Amino acid sequence: MDLEEALRRATAQLHDAGVPSPRADAELLAGHLMGLSRGRVAALALAGTAAPEGYAKLVERRATRIPLQHLTGVAYFRHLELAVGPGVFIPRPETELLAQLAIDRARTVLAARGSVRIVDLGTGSGAVAAAVASEVPGTEVHAVELSEAAYPFAERNTAPHGVRLHAGDLRTALDGEEGLFDVVVSNPPYIPPGAIPRDPEVRDHDPDLALYGGGPDGLELPRAVIATAERLLVPGGFLALEHADVQGPAMLRLFAASGRWSEVAGHRDLNDADRATSGYLARDRDPRHDMEEWTP
Repeated sequence: MDLEEALRRATAQLHDAGVPSPRADAELLAGHLMGLSRGRVAALALAGTAAPEGYAKLVERRATRIPLQHLTGVAYFRHLELAVGPGVFIPRPETELLAQLAIDRARTVLAARGSVRIVDLGTGSGAVAAAVASEVPGTEVHAVELSEAAYPFAERNTAPHGVRLHAGDLRTALDGEEGLFDVVVSNPPYIPPGAIPRDPEVRDHDPDLALYGGGPDGLELPRAVIATAERLLVPGGFLALEHADVQGPAMLRLFAASGRWSEVAGHRDLNDADRATSGYLARDRDPRHDMEEWTP
């Protein structure tokens, strides 16, 4: 079968299976087998090139709603190509906003002080940590991951960028490093226990450890991130925390309930969804940290 006909059949099959972007997935799967970009696949299809061997079987697996990234082993995040697979949360485009918040703050601190320390709590695939380290040279980036299944992916994705990866729980992370970080960033689990994701790719394949935040509201782990950030940050340090689009008001209440945060703000992603909340730790801690030169 020629490639164009195979792509048409694959697109129809994936559409009937409910895949949200059937033509794009059909081309990406062909590109995976051929070692080519999606654009090159489209060009070759017009030229009458033959479909790659094993293509129909790969499309059939995608039609069962196995994530595209599990079939190709690759996920794209900002400018990075990340290794992913079963057992690790697949990074989402909307999380690029969270990475940008950390990157912007890292650049500000680095310009003012000449050094900056950042930690990504619950790093998963390592997407945010790797993005910050690669886009802000000179930054000391740490990342913490609890899952034994996710850790090897995080290690593979962050090692080329010099990230210091730690195995551990975000609730007790980096004991002994209290008050020594300038930025804490986190995309923790936050789904409530009764809110089962509708998409089979998420519901059946993303690990529960990366989805469900604990407690009746799903905010047990986001609360823990705030508490850990209060322990790890320097006075005036910056926290950026991702959450569900409906959790923005609850997140503002969590920051307010602590009584230790200033300039708390919500941030919207490219879909205009309330996606992240940030704040600065109040300056009521160790006076040895002189932060006046870079007041937020």
